Amino acid sequence: MMGLTNKGEYAVRGIIYLAQQPPGRMVLVSEIASAAEAPQSFLAKIMQQFTRMNLVQSSRGTGGGFTLARPASEITLREVVEAVEGPIIVNRCILGTGICSRDGCCQVHQVWRNIQRHIVESLDGVTIEELAQKAS
Repeated sequence: MMGLTNKGEYAVRGIIYLAQQPPGRMVLVSEIASAAEAPQSFLAKIMQQFTRMNLVQSSRGTGGGFTLARPASEITLREVVEAVEGPIIVNRCILGTGICSRDGCCQVHQVWRNIQRHIVESLDGVTIEELAQKAS
């Protein structure tokens, strides 16, 4: 079965919650975790990954927390998913030649390529802003 892990689900919920906040509002990880229905320690690691990928900014100390690093309209669902799940690959043969011994004769290869393209296009076509507005 292809699908998001719990980590991916928590990541999407967490960033949507951040997108629903007033611009620049710093939100504690405990608040995001509660809204995302995620374990706080797990969500803290996700937020660290988001910081490294320039999806969120973090600030320590009094008044610290997390906020979006860019407008939600500029963050795609694909960016969020790939930040925590890694590149979206429906089959290893999509990675390039030499990965599969059946490279030159596979009847299904083009099907995998089409599925890959559709998934990527679908995720790129949805912004976090759109999802945050739907959730409000």
